[in-house]
Amino acid sequence: MDLKPLFVFPRWSNTLTLLVLLFLAVFPLYAVAFVGYALDPVTLNVGYQPTQPVPYSHKLHVGELGLDCRYCHNTVEKADFAAIPPTETCMNCHRSIWPKSDKLAPVRQSFGAGNADDAIKPGQPVPWRQVTTVPDYVYFNHSAHVNSGISCVECHGQINQMETVYQAKPMNMGWCLQCHRDPTDRIRPRDQVTRLDWQPSADDPSTVAAFASLPDVELASRLSKFESSDATKKTTRTKQEMAHDYVAARIKAESADALRHELGEILKAQYHVNPNTDCITCHR
Repeated sequence: MDLKPLFVFPRWSNTLTLLVLLFLAVFPLYAVAFVGYALDPVTLNVGYQPTQPVPYSHKLHVGELGLDCRYCHNTVEKADFAAIPPTETCMNCHRSIWPKSDKLAPVRQSFGAGNADDAIKPGQPVPWRQVTTVPDYVYFNHSAHVNSGISCVECHGQINQMETVYQAKPMNMGWCLQCHRDPTDRIRPRDQVTRLDWQPSADDPSTVAAFASLPDVELASRLSKFESSDATKKTTRTKQEMAHDYVAARIKAESADALRHELGEILKAQYHVNPNTDCITCHR
């Protein structure tokens, strides 16, 4: 009686076994490295606050002196990056303001007003350390956001209140997608993007102008919800005055946050804001 031959694994199974073992050995290391990179404090950690070569205070310059963000970061409206100011920008003021301060020594060295043995050679930039960043595989365009009415505050926090700048937001994909799916509450008039303490009010011409852009019937309808019908009908007002009264009445009756959502809806249509949420938006 002939016996059937025993089952023999095909030769390719040896290669498959080696590949499986290699995968099991390498993948855990890759996963740990990937997670470590993704959660690196330099890119994603809220609260990351590096020590800068010069103790520049945004609280003083922006919050108290009223310096506009665009004076230093002058590319935010036209480029994908926010420029770091050259030394000349600092020296525009500090030639005459605190010109001999020890804290400003790196700035003077960079400008060429120091000594030959200084740490920073003349003409070399001050080595500022980047605070807020995103991974290398993520594309972010500052001008696209600024020109859509998205303020610096939305990503960088209340810079005007920071003595030393720190990373205020997580900068991860989920956080970005929250805004891309519904940016309404984050949109403000373009001319208020760098006014970091801005809130909609009847004293803000940009807010009033946005509501004045509504059709007459719609504006009157909204106003009637916060005024008596007799007051709305009898009072002779221009459209600008009606918009002013509506903003004031809405804030008085509810809150600036409620008005801001309504304002965001108007500006979203005016600015044609319709952010993508597919992968290619950021991963290019």
